[in-house]
Amino acid sequence: MSAGSDRFQYLQTLVTEFQDTDNEEAKEQVLANLANFAYDPKNMEDLRRLQVIELFLDMLTEDNGNFVEFGMGGLCNLSMDRECRDLILQSGGIPLVTACLSSRREETVLSAITTLVNLTTASSRSETTDPAVLHCMLRFSLSESPRLHNLATVFLQDCCTEQQVARAKEQMQGGTHQTALGIPLPKD
Repeated sequence: MSAGSDRFQYLQTLVTEFQDTDNEEAKEQVLANLANFAYDPKNMEDLRRLQVIELFLDMLTEDNGNFVEFGMGGLCNLSMDRECRDLILQSGGIPLVTACLSSRREETVLSAITTLVNLTTASSRSETTDPAVLHCMLRFSLSESPRLHNLATVFLQDCCTEQQVARAKEQMQGGTHQTALGIPLPKD
């Protein structure tokens, strides 16, 4: 057996274990492991074949904060790969990732911002730089957390036009920004 097929078998065992167990702690451990494996480009094809992208996307709507954090972290890692990015986009991942901007967990928010940067393409830009997302990033850019501040600033510089940022700032100063999306700043 080759190392590649050994790796696939191991990853398949993890996915099966996640699906078969009812133990929350065991599921968290498996998710954390899968998110770590998603960091290695050698695992991308196997993770795509095992539909781990869909698994991670499903975790974003869970009540368990660890499930959300590990799912978001895994997507963040996978979104660096072009094929995985395209699958996330085709699966309607942007609204799920955007919803994670309201997490109270800074790690989840940081992964969501990074994922949005990675998901921003010519065809997805209008969705990833939606005005509500821009307002959120502008608020994050004022955060006392250096990581949150820096990542939001990178998003605003790399993914948005100067006009978009200026318009969002204007809306926020005018008090016309919508808080209906309710994306609060995470607690420092």
